[in-house]
Amino acid sequence: MTQTHIHTEAELDAALAALSRADPRFAALLAAAGRPPLRRRPDGFAGLAAIIVAQQLSTASANAIWGRLAAAFDPLEPAAILRARATRLARIGLSAAKIRALKEIARAVSRGKLALATLPELPADAAHAALTAVHGIGPWTADIYLLSCLGHADAWPAGDLALQEAVRVAFALPARPSSKEMQALAEPWRPWRAVAARVLWTYYRAAAAEAAKKSARSGAQKSDSIEDKRKGPC
Repeated sequence: MTQTHIHTEAELDAALAALSRADPRFAALLAAAGRPPLRRRPDGFAGLAAIIVAQQLSTASANAIWGRLAAAFDPLEPAAILRARATRLARIGLSAAKIRALKEIARAVSRGKLALATLPELPADAAHAALTAVHGIGPWTADIYLLSCLGHADAWPAGDLALQEAVRVAFALPARPSSKEMQALAEPWRPWRAVAARVLWTYYRAAAAEAAKKSARSGAQKSDSIEDKRKGPC
């Protein structure tokens, strides 16, 4: 039986081996950048809310707002968000759009329209559809929740800009692929698309770090050359 969720390091290792057999290019990426971390976020309403809060923010800003939200509503449950005044949520740092999204999600969970507890039992595409049926949950949010909170092995955040750029760099593409192109590219990696995403993110971070080091070395060499010219012949 195919592993549908990845909860342990052993399951991640097995999935990485299966992905590398399906597409040997991933073996090369793993050799170059190393094994991706398992990294899991909390699931449920709080886990989904954390993803909404972090959208389009720096890590520092997202952490600060989330810290205030979690402190103000402990535990962070749908009923508490539904009761909260928009002005109070705005003082915490949430935008009007994020306040609307959180309230819509809380309403859907409270009314049984979104059964977060049973999402892990669904295939990735069906779970994605259940999430995006709720106003305020877009495709990216749904995919990140499935991948990082539920550990779904086949979630694929095709609209993630960092993942798109990772694919471009890893496979030497002439341009960053669109969300539609990302879907087609990842079809051969089913049912391990989430594992592919983890490998690609890890590779991209390693490649970016190496590029930064090269740039720093190049800048240092240019600086030395300029200084030598200033000094003139000895």
